[in-house]
Parts: sequence; structure tokens; C-alpha cells
Amino acid sequence: MYQTIEDVLKSPVSLSTYRGSTKTKDMVAEQIKAKYGASELKNFNPYTSMMTFSSWLRLGFKPKKGEKAITSVTYIEVKDENGKVTRKQKRAVNLFYYRQVMKI
Repeated sequence: MYQTIEDVLKSPVSLSTYRGSTKTKDMVAEQIKAKYGASELKNFNPYTSMMTFSSWLRLGFKPKKGEKAITSVTYIEVKDENGKVTRKQKRAVNLFYYRQVMKI
């Protein structure tokens, strides 16, 4: 298991649910830049440094007291009874950056 944030950041596998959307990555990067400054973007990796509350908990970390989530958007496919996609529904996702969490 991961003992430190550094272990999480150096993980060779994807730990988050991020699926590769450049729009999502850019949206989150802008919020990180606004909160921590442009120099922090070099540490941003959507596969290991930004995760949902439950993903951080599973790894043994929790958000620090008073931290506010960074908001992103995902789209859920809504299917009919035949399994055909009828529409995509927008859903907000709350994420926490590695600087916002601490070991439990």
C-alpha cells in the first residue's frame, strides 16, 4: 500500500478514474493554476495527483480540514431498454489534489 503522497505520485499505474479527456484535464489545470500558481502545473498528473474523495480514502488518505474540492465534469451515457445510448447526461465530479490530502 502507499505510505506517502510521494509513493502515490510515483505510481506506475493509473490510480484515478480519469479517462484521458483533454477538456477535463484543462479545466482542472486552470483551477490548480488559480489556487497554487502556474509553477504547480508541472506536478499535475490527472492519473495520480488528482482523485475523488473515495479514491483517496481507498489509498489511506483524506482531505485536510477546510479544503474545498476542485470541480470537474463527466458525461454519463443513458441507455434505453435495448441497450442503445439515447443521450449523455452531464454530471459534476468533485476532486482533490494531492496537496489537499493527508495520511489517515
